[in-house]
Amino acid sequence: MKPEGNAPRAAKTDAAEAAAPAPAAPIDFSKVEIEPLFSDFVDFETFSKSDFRAVKVRECTAVPKSKKLLRFVLDDGTGADRVILSGIHDYYEPEELVGKTCIAITNLPPRKMMGIDSCGMLISAVHHEEGEERLHLLMVDDHIPAGAKLY
Repeated sequence: MKPEGNAPRAAKTDAAEAAAPAPAAPIDFSKVEIEPLFSDFVDFETFSKSDFRAVKVRECTAVPKSKKLLRFVLDDGTGADRVILSGIHDYYEPEELVGKTCIAITNLPPRKMMGIDSCGMLISAVHHEEGEERLHLLMVDDHIPAGAKLY
């Protein structure tokens, strides 16, 4: 993700200290605003028509003339590349996503954006914090193979 104003870390001098992972800072969720849950129910048959798959990011590039769109070339397990566009450039740089394993819905009809067909949608988690939208692309364990179906 793009840094959120973090200052560069000072160089460590002790080799043992440099090898030890930094302790994770506790996450403060007290200022997080979450959208309310839907009150309408969806039946299981409707839900099961959505095809969620693990996908591996082969390539990721910024879409020319767009401030928000990233163009993903994905391995979806079929042997053919899948292209999905996602408006997440405010949150991620393309090079940091190459090689990641993400989740996509793969059976949406193609949608043309900036002249490019987007064949699916990558799944992200969104919330608001201190009046700003925060987005996290859903990334999963790299041991999950491309094309694995989610249930």
